[in-house]
Amino acid sequence: MADKVAKGDVIAFRLNAHHLTERLGESGLLDAAGRCAIQNSPPGSALLALHARMKNLTQEQVGEAVAEEKSLLQTWCMRGSPFYSPAVDAPVFTTGVLPPTEEAMRHFILGVEQALIELDMGLTEAVELTGAEIHAVLSGRQLAINELGAELATRIARKLPKQQRGVWEGKGPYAPGQPLGEGVVHFCIRILTLQRVACFAPRAGNKAPFVLVDEWLGHPIPDIDPKVARAELLRRYLRCYGPSTRRDFAAWVGINAGDTDPWWSLVEDELTQVEFCGKSWILTEDLDALRSAAKPKGVRLLPPRDPYTQMRPRNNRRQEVPPGSVEDGRRTGRGPRQRRDHRHMAATQERPEADHHHQDVRPAASSGQEAAPG
Repeated sequence: MADKVAKGDVIAFRLNAHHLTERLGESGLLDAAGRCAIQNSPPGSALLALHARMKNLTQEQVGEAVAEEKSLLQTWCMRGSPFYSPAVDAPVFTTGVLPPTEEAMRHFILGVEQALIELDMGLTEAVELTGAEIHAVLSGRQLAINELGAELATRIARKLPKQQRGVWEGKGPYAPGQPLGEGVVHFCIRILTLQRVACFAPRAGNKAPFVLVDEWLGHPIPDIDPKVARAELLRRYLRCYGPSTRRDFAAWVGINAGDTDPWWSLVEDELTQVEFCGKSWILTEDLDALRSAAKPKGVRLLPPRDPYTQMRPRNNRRQEVPPGSVEDGRRTGRGPRQRRDHRHMAATQERPEADHHHQDVRPAASSGQEAAPG
């Protein structure tokens, strides 16, 4: 019979794993981002999430890591959303996220199905057509999604049979005035980021431009065995969100619960079943940490889509979790809302640094400080 796990122990374990019990030191940026990556939507929220996990983090430090050192990489990742992760961990958060079958990829990028039916085209074919053109379009350039999508769609159209080209260039359902094929290209770019072809450069105004990964980093992202990458992604998930289930992991990645076997089966012999909200699983090596994690104290205010809030409800993987506060490990309410103009954000510490268990991280409007790049 599986051991029953107390809710308080689970909360303490997860908060410790997310570095929300005690902040990391000033050199902990890559450790904070590498646990399970940091979502950066709305733009600037990643800075606040990182600030909640580190002492004395500055916008300049994040900017240097992204734009100069290039030790921090932003790419589309789980749930088709933009995330920061350490560049050295890029295979885990690209290859490790990429669904291995066409059916699973269609579930990952919900919304493309009907367009592909109208085009009589498979998703794999659409991605290959887009990938064949992206180097010619993007080499030596930085292009936002609309400019990139339009140029790619125009080049692809020239290669299609007449009847298919007519559908490709016809009116699409995704945005006013956007041809159907251009909308499909937008979906395909999400897959190409997971195939390590493109990533985000730092934001330019209100746009997040794409660049070719090998040009941006100066080298390609290592091509590792997809099974190795998928296994490591699941381990990192369980270290931050365990005990958990296949369904919860699927919601976090952005796939159907029935598509989890290419990840779950790889680490099944590393797991122990426990009783927590029904049958759940945790990495066997984390059992001692689960039972001995330091109990949280104090308050942390978390931004929208903070990694700690990304344990999705089991019945709705698209449901959004609002920003809020965590007090002694409990969600206690909604935090301050961001302005519609996400470019102006500031993170402030409102209590003495010496009292690290009682620090707040508050998003606040500021006319003098730009949000973190990306």
